[in-house]
Amino acid sequence: MAQAASKTCEVCVSATGSQYCIDCEEYYCENCKLLHNRQKLSRNHQFQKASDLIPEGKSKCSGHKEEFTLFCNTCNVPACTSCVTGNHKGHSFSKFVDEVAKLQVENETKIRAKTNEANQNIKKIEESLKSFDNTVESVIKTITDEGSMIKRMVDKAVAQMITLVKEQSKKEKDKLMKMLSNAKSVLVAGQALDKKRNELDKTRQDESLVQKINNLKEEISKLTINSLPEFPNISFKRKSVAEDDIRQLIGTYNISNVAPVLEKEEQRHRHVLRCSDCGREEIVPFNSYVPVCDTCN
Repeated sequence: MAQAASKTCEVCVSATGSQYCIDCEEYYCENCKLLHNRQKLSRNHQFQKASDLIPEGKSKCSGHKEEFTLFCNTCNVPACTSCVTGNHKGHSFSKFVDEVAKLQVENETKIRAKTNEANQNIKKIEESLKSFDNTVESVIKTITDEGSMIKRMVDKAVAQMITLVKEQSKKEKDKLMKMLSNAKSVLVAGQALDKKRNELDKTRQDESLVQKINNLKEEISKLTINSLPEFPNISFKRKSVAEDDIRQLIGTYNISNVAPVLEKEEQRHRHVLRCSDCGREEIVPFNSYVPVCDTCN
């Protein structure tokens, strides 16, 4: 389509060509337009204002300079009436306007099919995104819950271990306290005997003194000093734990990658093979055989 400049009537060549005949592809003034519409051959011609956008001229046969009215089905090209007896003699023909309409319908049908498919794909992708987001949130919650459970187990194990340490260390401490008490008793008894000894040293030496000294000797011999045992000790041996050990303890996750999209023409020449070891599927050409995938190879 092109915007027409100010034109002169192509019939009278004097008045302004304010009207444009689409069929004749010529400019007319108002009077010449009336005459044109009264003629039998042109009474059905369509006009428009010259100031409007003018449609492009109709295509014509380069060999015969005639308007294309036919379509050669054999050669799949437009043709004029003279082509029927010329280069396209004996070929199959149909009306050019019908073929154009047919092609337009086919294009419209294909465009609608593709746009409908695109809309369906958009819907599926949006649903997949929503489902994937929900699954991600679920996995995150599961990981969080698993971590919380492990934390509770660790706290419980730590509390139990501390309780055992306190109980067992108390038993050993009680033994030491008993030994300390016995040692203090022996010390008190020894101090008492030493006091008797001092008193005997000041006693008058007579025949009863010997008996008293012997009695003290016997008491001293009964005073027993127990030998000290090996004292208890406590230590803690730390177990080496890496961050990866903690992650493995929590568990593992896996995200499958988005599979590459093949054009429909390419898909027709490919098929799906499944790995015999891990079950992973892969799209390969029809003449390919993949018993083991790259991961398992």
